[in-house]
Amino acid sequence: MTYCVGLRLDKGLVFMSDTRTNAGIDNVSVFRKMYRWVRPGDRVLTLLAAGNLATTQAVVGMLEEHSKAADERAPSILQMPSMFQTAKLIGETLKEVISDSAKNGPESEATFGASFILGGQIKGGATRLFQIYPEGNFIEATADTPFFQIGEHKYGKPILLRAYDPAMSFAEATKLLLLSFDSTLKANLSVGLPLDLQFYEDGSLKAGAEFRIDQNDPYYRAISDGWSDALKAAFASLPDFDRV
Repeated sequence: MTYCVGLRLDKGLVFMSDTRTNAGIDNVSVFRKMYRWVRPGDRVLTLLAAGNLATTQAVVGMLEEHSKAADERAPSILQMPSMFQTAKLIGETLKEVISDSAKNGPESEATFGASFILGGQIKGGATRLFQIYPEGNFIEATADTPFFQIGEHKYGKPILLRAYDPAMSFAEATKLLLLSFDSTLKANLSVGLPLDLQFYEDGSLKAGAEFRIDQNDPYYRAISDGWSDALKAAFASLPDFDRV
């Protein structure tokens, strides 16, 4: 399993993903699930992947190959005129990969399922964030739904719903996402460190800062331990049930 989040702020976009791939309790590996395409001054695209690893790698591989080819019959992610068209291209590629895998394999299409979060900006357009489903269709983040989660999302969602503010700085958003991931890590062994983190500043059309956070990262340890202590203190401060 996996856990990925794309968060939309007034300032831009923040992305975070884990790196654990689990094919059984005795077969745990680390694979990157965050990808970026940059053409400075023209476009910055970030893609987060969850689901069947072979499917997500095939989709990313096809996008990479087409971005380097001069064949007009193979649309390139670096040539799409808008973020909407880019999301459409990724959805069509995903649908094609799943269909081909199911056609040649012994099991149903669900076995090969995958989903993506796409965010970024193309020159002349706004910064946008999409969630792309296995069927190839997609939805866009709005003021009412300002973030997307894919993978094992249920444990990390409550803190996002309670604390998210579109006016957050990148530093505050990082703290929020680390709390969301820490809750997920503690509740589900199929999500694991290290974590990948990326920023995109609205209107910059250049790659933002990128980090990898492992279990020895001092800031992550401070956030994890501090949040545990704060929750215990908050619990202790609440009144006891006095009707027994």
